[in-house]
Amino acid sequence: MKFFLFSLIIVSTLSSIEFYAKLEPLETNNIKSEVSGKVIFSNSKIEGLQANNTTIIRIDDTLDKIELKQINQKLKLTSKMIEIEDKNYKRLKSIKTKSIFDKDNQLLKSLNLKSIKTDLEFRKMRLIYIIKNKKLIENDGYIYNIYAKKGDYLNPGTLLYTTKDLTKGKLEIFISINDIDNIKNKNIFINDERTNLKINKIYKISDSKNISSYKVEIIIPNPKKFSKLVKINFKNI
Repeated sequence: MKFFLFSLIIVSTLSSIEFYAKLEPLETNNIKSEVSGKVIFSNSKIEGLQANNTTIIRIDDTLDKIELKQINQKLKLTSKMIEIEDKNYKRLKSIKTKSIFDKDNQLLKSLNLKSIKTDLEFRKMRLIYIIKNKKLIENDGYIYNIYAKKGDYLNPGTLLYTTKDLTKGKLEIFISINDIDNIKNKNIFINDERTNLKINKIYKISDSKNISSYKVEIIIPNPKKFSKLVKINFKNI
């Protein structure tokens, strides 16, 4: 009897190949912080439940919103100043008695203000991005675990929470390289019941632990239960 990760080979013949594997969600997503800041809300009540447009984490954005308001005010003033300086430049440009030096100085005033406006617009976009990423909302998905707690200070890259997609499950088994060709055209039986399931993927590089085996993935649509042991057979019938 030989044990493999997630699976146990019971029988290996040309007529029937039998395995056991644990049914797991197809996708697991680890959500990390894009910004820094202090956690002011952590929705521990949603752990173990399905999210539905649910706020999971909120990071303090008070100063960011104040700065954004100030930048918007500066942008309005800068735009007005640019308008005035552009008019002055057009007026000077048309006056023949004005020197090139005076005209260039006036042009530089306008260009400097436009450069300042560009910097302000970049800061505004950055702040909008930061504020958006300080309120994390999940429209869908099973909230498996929340790591960030109220009062924690976060840096970019800090793990916040984990979600799982429960709409599909996967079974991963490890099959001897010599048996791979024997199972490709066989019917898949789950717990002794014939199914229309097909092999979703064969990883054609031998596994690092099961060095003489390929990992095989089978997708289960809309599973009722996860983390249960499932028997898998490959048969000609």
